[in-house]
Amino acid sequence: MDLSEEDKRILLNAARESIKGYFTGGNYPEADYEKYPVLKEHAGAFVTLTKDSALRGCIGYIMADEPLFLTVCDAARKAAFTDPRFDALSRDELDKVDLEISVLSPPFKMKSYDEIVLGKHGVILEDLGRRALLLPQVPVEHRMNKDEYLSALCEKAGLPSNLWQKRNLNMLLFTASVFSEEEIGG
Repeated sequence: MDLSEEDKRILLNAARESIKGYFTGGNYPEADYEKYPVLKEHAGAFVTLTKDSALRGCIGYIMADEPLFLTVCDAARKAAFTDPRFDALSRDELDKVDLEISVLSPPFKMKSYDEIVLGKHGVILEDLGRRALLLPQVPVEHRMNKDEYLSALCEKAGLPSNLWQKRNLNMLLFTASVFSEEEIGG
């Protein structure tokens, strides 16, 4: 999906406004789909919140049945208030968090671990009744090599970290357009 700088700015603003709206009982902001038609396309998206460079929440959708605009609004609220790893975001924290959005390509089947390009591919593990996802930026941000990336994915799925070394696991790859308030100027 080809997003313009203006599309990215609108999505980042919508994500922040949907979080603000939670505190006031408001609905999601509205999109001008005629002026910005890419916002009504269907695509998976994740919204990541950080505070002082530390993860504060991250939730999203691999695939979406709704327009990208609404998917981002929903993911933003869920990242802020329902990520089970964190307490709900407080009103005082709202101005202290930075938002990043990852708009996902459709996932495709991985045939070999050699296909994974760090910083380019996110990975979805679906094996032994477990599921986990790591976004493409994770290994770069945490200075992981491919072995560490795959081990972290297994751990996130609740599997032994070295299981990927014992056999080819059922994995899907995807790419993402990743942009943040810091980069775009929210």
